[in-house]
Amino acid sequence: MMNLDTTIADYLDRGQLPFLPTDHFIAGAWSPPASGERMESFDPGRAAPFHAVAAGDEEDVERAVSAASSAQRAWGRTKPSARGAILVEAARLLKAEADRFAFVESLDSGKPLQEALGDVSGAARAFEYYGACANAIEGATFPLGPDYLGYSIPEPVGVTAHIIPWNYPLSTAARGIAPALAAGCTVVAKPAETTPLTMLMLAELLSRAGLPDGVCNVVTGTGPAAGAPLVADRRVRHVTFTGSVPTGISVMTAAARNVATVVLELGGKSPLVVLADADLGAAAEGAIGAIFENAGQICSAGSRLIVERGVHDDLVARIAEKARALAMGHGLTRPTLGPLNSEAHLGRVAAKVDAAGARGLTPLLGGRAATDPATGKGWFFEATIFDDVAATDPLVTDEIFGPVLTVQVAEDADHALELANGTDYALVAGIYTTNFAAAHRLAQEIDAGQVFVNEYFAGGIEVPFGGNRQSGFGREKGFAAMRNYMRVKSVAARIA
Repeated sequence: MMNLDTTIADYLDRGQLPFLPTDHFIAGAWSPPASGERMESFDPGRAAPFHAVAAGDEEDVERAVSAASSAQRAWGRTKPSARGAILVEAARLLKAEADRFAFVESLDSGKPLQEALGDVSGAARAFEYYGACANAIEGATFPLGPDYLGYSIPEPVGVTAHIIPWNYPLSTAARGIAPALAAGCTVVAKPAETTPLTMLMLAELLSRAGLPDGVCNVVTGTGPAAGAPLVADRRVRHVTFTGSVPTGISVMTAAARNVATVVLELGGKSPLVVLADADLGAAAEGAIGAIFENAGQICSAGSRLIVERGVHDDLVARIAEKARALAMGHGLTRPTLGPLNSEAHLGRVAAKVDAAGARGLTPLLGGRAATDPATGKGWFFEATIFDDVAATDPLVTDEIFGPVLTVQVAEDADHALELANGTDYALVAGIYTTNFAAAHRLAQEIDAGQVFVNEYFAGGIEVPFGGNRQSGFGREKGFAAMRNYMRVKSVAARIA
């Protein structure tokens, strides 16, 4: 069993690493890239490469989809209870190996280690939950009268593709792959090129948990080289995608050519509404987590604070004080604010903040790229707050995907609702108030796939998650996710 503190010290002090996967995982085994090409994986906290993995292409995707297709019939006909038992065993192994997975997740993505440990715990919970859901799959009977028997049979849709983002590699993989496996589907996963490692490790762990060869396959590579041929393959019957709006549109277009179903979890510009009667201490703490967890690199981040004017000054002062206390550092040192995932993404965030400055907006706090104070290295951006921003400004309307909080001032609850619905995105929303009726009226009228009341990011794997409008469609998590991976066959028989 890995000693976490020793492994961290070995890496930070001497650059030594435990075994990390280098190849694709296809048909139950490590598989080198057909081209022989490799791509580097970078440590965002040091802005330096630390490993290399397979740079996959269409030939590798072909092998992975063929393996999944060959395994589909047997896996789909496996008893649901047996499928569920494998998922529960995978959850047990994930818990036992949490330190190893969290170390790699933190190193590859840059996120603070304590957040990575939470992600591993959440992934394990997903496999537990869907292990149980496998036993809850059932059809229905139809009242056709005494001369007929009518019933439905839920069937797996077949081979599924999973395009996994870089901000939550393990937990996003688990929330899609676990229900797919529970429903009897096979999987080909393509992790983001900047964070390939924990998905590879997860596939190998599933194999050790008893998953048959070919049921879960992983091809690493870029979107154009590996992701595009995967979603375009005619044998793929469903695509689960998390990422940007433009790429989501491309994925949906490719899937439509094969009449394959899709679930799209896209961008967000989620409002956190604080009414005048709210517990401001709780609201300030919630706002800090909503925007600065994972350095704001969260689709559902509470990136817009909408606060009633009467408590605006007090609340913003509390949030700014907490934000100033955030400590930047390498993810493995357990900072409260980690780096951004890549140099390219740091450039995108900095460009949007610089553009705001060019429009005459001055941040209340932060606003600049930075480095790790301990080493002078890494891709960091300061915790940033812009106060009292107009509803039409790009800081309000455009997703930044970084540690940048935009504050909007509302005159009352009705104005807060108008502001909350004032962008093209509709992923999640948060509400802080002690007025039960006001909370639930807003929850009904805010356009969002999920609404948190008095605790941002409340809920868990049991609660369906997904967006509306430019934030996508379909639902992950909860039993609702199982329906993404099942089709219904109806049978009507004359019996008299």
